[in-house]
Amino acid sequence: MTKNDRTARLRILIVEDEALIAKELQDRLTRLGFETVAVADSADKAIQAVEQNRPNLVLMDIRLKGPRDGIETAGYIRQHLHIPVVYLTAHSDEATLKRAKDTAPFGYVLKPFQERELLVAIEMATHMHMLEQRISERTAELQQTVEKLQQALNEIKTLRGLIPICAWCKKIRNDTGYWEHLETYLRTHTEAEFSHGLCPECYEKNFATLLNAPSQE
Repeated sequence: MTKNDRTARLRILIVEDEALIAKELQDRLTRLGFETVAVADSADKAIQAVEQNRPNLVLMDIRLKGPRDGIETAGYIRQHLHIPVVYLTAHSDEATLKRAKDTAPFGYVLKPFQERELLVAIEMATHMHMLEQRISERTAELQQTVEKLQQALNEIKTLRGLIPICAWCKKIRNDTGYWEHLETYLRTHTEAEFSHGLCPECYEKNFATLLNAPSQE
């Protein structure tokens, strides 16, 4: 990916409570060809900046101003705003790492870091997010297909098992014990419709003799 490609594609929000570190990070992102949409130093400002600017990525420090830290903020952004987050912090103790992992971040870079490490983390995060979006879209499409198939299956009516039918009049006894005409029963329990006509045998038996009889005049 060239510098121009990165500039055109990636807009980054910096969430860092130390102003000097945030400025240094912004300068590095500029050298790498990225755009910094805003800098926030607290959870509330970070969430507001995401809602207003819709960045492609958030670089999140864990220690922030205010009652909520970066891990809680990242969890909210990930769950409700669906923006990928990369942690950029000096905290590497086991408890902190465990809390960070629970928010499903797209990267974790420890300070101090090299620009190459930062670049790799950003590009990997955006690539993973793109794949996640494609999987989500494909899953939604498959779910719609499954729902349509299920609806079609629900609309299909199939007769199974033994059907009590009168040997003489051909009426069928339904589930309530009522004897229905064959046509009524089939129309109710299947998708079949009827067009009435005469088979050759019935025509010959009931009408041919009358039509061919000599006139009485």
